[in-house]
Amino acid sequence: MASIYDFSINELDGSEINFSDFKDKVLLLVNTASKCGFAPQLKTLERFHEQYGDKGLIIIGFPSNQFNQELDDEDAINEYCQRHFGVTFPMTKPISVNGKNTDPIFQYIKKESGDGPIKWNFTKFLIGRDGKLIKRYAPITAPEKFEDKIVSALA
Repeated sequence: MASIYDFSINELDGSEINFSDFKDKVLLLVNTASKCGFAPQLKTLERFHEQYGDKGLIIIGFPSNQFNQELDDEDAINEYCQRHFGVTFPMTKPISVNGKNTDPIFQYIKKESGDGPIKWNFTKFLIGRDGKLIKRYAPITAPEKFEDKIVSALA
């Protein structure tokens, strides 16, 4: 059976993210879109990255144009997220989160959650230090609403 640690993906800058490097870390995986109304959540995610990164929290953004709200150019995505939201946590190359071209990481975490397709941008997956999914959060759930769960997972 696969685990989250079996996957890898490329960042916007082309460098590889190996999830095997994140054993014993808490992961927060988020499908993002620059032009989405939920994009301001990136500010909170960046705050979490700064506040909890040294405690073991790894946040990874997965840009997706699945809902027609992402920029077409990878450099533009990177620049937009940095300029408007101060994002310094890793952002992957754009992926599909649903359909026949779904990225393998999203195939895996959707199956683990048992909640079916991604309904919109900013669906969030909190994964514990053991590599197991703690909870899937809906796009409308602001990250502040589950900060206590992140802190608990880091303890």
